Amino acid sequence: MTASTGAASGAATGCGSRVETGPLPDWADAGFSGSTRTPHVLGARGEIVAVLFGHPLSRSRKHGTNNKILWVARPAATPSAATTPDALRITATLDGTGTRVTREVAGGPGPSIVDLPQAGCWHLELRWSGRTDVLDLVYADS
Repeated sequence: MTASTGAASGAATGCGSRVETGPLPDWADAGFSGSTRTPHVLGARGEIVAVLFGHPLSRSRKHGTNNKILWVARPAATPSAATTPDALRITATLDGTGTRVTREVAGGPGPSIVDLPQAGCWHLELRWSGRTDVLDLVYADS
């Protein structure tokens, strides 16, 4: 993924990460039964997948729904010595703007509700347990 440098660039290229509707990667489908065909976005480095239970994501949710995202990290090549996983730290930047917000998922990748303040394409930098990845998520204007 390459970061856009301005609104014109963002409009020309769109959001860099594609929402997939096929099966989840094999390493990310543990705990699922039946079809694992659910909307998801794979990180650019292939280290994490965002399973979008709230698809499409929206700036403002209605009718009791929410922007539920299950973050599933690829198993680490070498297990961490830490007994408590680090939080998943999310730095989200709205494409073509200087708008930046941070969110945190306690305990590392797992279930979360990630609300962002504006509609548009958000570039997410993800950090957890010494690992990193990036992906884009689109939030609609309810």
